[in-house]
Amino acid sequence: MIENLNQKIVNQKKELLDDLNSISSLNDAINLKNKYLKKYVKSLYNDLKNIVFPEEKKSAGKHINNFKIFIEERFAEIENKFKEQKASLKYDVSIFNGNIKLGSAHPLMKLYKKIEEVCINMGFSVVQGPEIEIDKYNFEMLNIPAHHPARDMQDTFYVSHPNIILRSHTSSVQIRTMQKQKPPIQIISPGTVYRVDDIDPQHTPMFYQIEGLMIAENISFSNLKAVLIKLLKEVFGEKIQVRFRPTYYPYTEPSAAIDMSCTSCGGKGCRICGNSGWITVLGSGMVHPNVLEGVGYDISKYTGFAFGLGLNRLALLYYGLDEIRKLYENNIDLWNQLN
Repeated sequence: MIENLNQKIVNQKKELLDDLNSISSLNDAINLKNKYLKKYVKSLYNDLKNIVFPEEKKSAGKHINNFKIFIEERFAEIENKFKEQKASLKYDVSIFNGNIKLGSAHPLMKLYKKIEEVCINMGFSVVQGPEIEIDKYNFEMLNIPAHHPARDMQDTFYVSHPNIILRSHTSSVQIRTMQKQKPPIQIISPGTVYRVDDIDPQHTPMFYQIEGLMIAENISFSNLKAVLIKLLKEVFGEKIQVRFRPTYYPYTEPSAAIDMSCTSCGGKGCRICGNSGWITVLGSGMVHPNVLEGVGYDISKYTGFAFGLGLNRLALLYYGLDEIRKLYENNIDLWNQLN
């Protein structure tokens, strides 16, 4: 009886090895494994019951257990092989080589990074602040009195409380920085700002702004001119012309609007520049003494300048676009052209 059982194990092992060569998938391996363990091994244990002598039964049982272990080991190897192949196929990015298109920076971010690089190379650091702001930082400490038109609800988004607003400029970051830090200060504060404007080719209620601030001893208007001329020429090229016009801002005195020669016509006059040859691109001025005193600075010792630009409008000139709305439409074809 035991000889017949041993021969049966030998035959089934040979059959198993032949069947292993025909496996082509993980499911095939699992089905074949179940067949041998549930059918053949089970039948061998049934044959074991017919052996009378204990020693023979013990020897036969050992052979059956070894055969069972042999089956489990062979199938474990095969299953691991298929699992490893599946994992390698899942994460092998080279399979898609040449089919993956990498994204690129949004044109606004691309322009901002260029401006940021120029400013950092001139010694400025980047500081950011909250978009939900209080009246104190957005208006009051910037020398904007209660009756100033900028406080009107037609210009400013107010949030629940009368003194809580969506910031209308990033100048609020300058105030927060000056309260925390003593001069010298040399920062730019980029970010999103909000104003109650109708959406049209030149306006959106949300846009991006970059403001700059430099406070130290012996800072003059000449420093302001040198920094802004350098900034504009680095961004738009050495050929552009820059001029400063007297204007009024409540938080600077004296104040100046900065015009740049039209990038479309080269200063000759066209529809974009209103046939003037010039386009206003920046607001600037020497920081008002009231602002400096408000943050505790000694105005007999420290002076400084501030400037601000709307990144969206600057992008129109930089990329040659005719309206701001195109910067928000996620037109991939346009992005590819601009990049």
